[in-house]
Amino acid sequence: MPAKGYIEVNELYCKACELCVADCPHDVLALDMTRLTPKGYHPAYMVDPGACTGCQICAVVCPDAAITVYRYARQKVEA
Repeated sequence: MPAKGYIEVNELYCKACELCVADCPHDVLALDMTRLTPKGYHPAYMVDPGACTGCQICAVVCPDAAITVYRYARQKVEA
């Protein structure tokens, strides 16, 4: 079972460049066209949170360090 994770986007830094959206290998991210940040951009958000593996590609490609990635602790399977 792959790892599971989630992200938090700091809307003060996100400028809707879409690099995270384009580079996400699981198509988890999109721009939220219903909201605007304080600077007037549409922020990135998780469209499919269940598909996130916490791979951190989005955080690495973000030029403004607006994304923080978290991974859930793996549960041990008892036999």
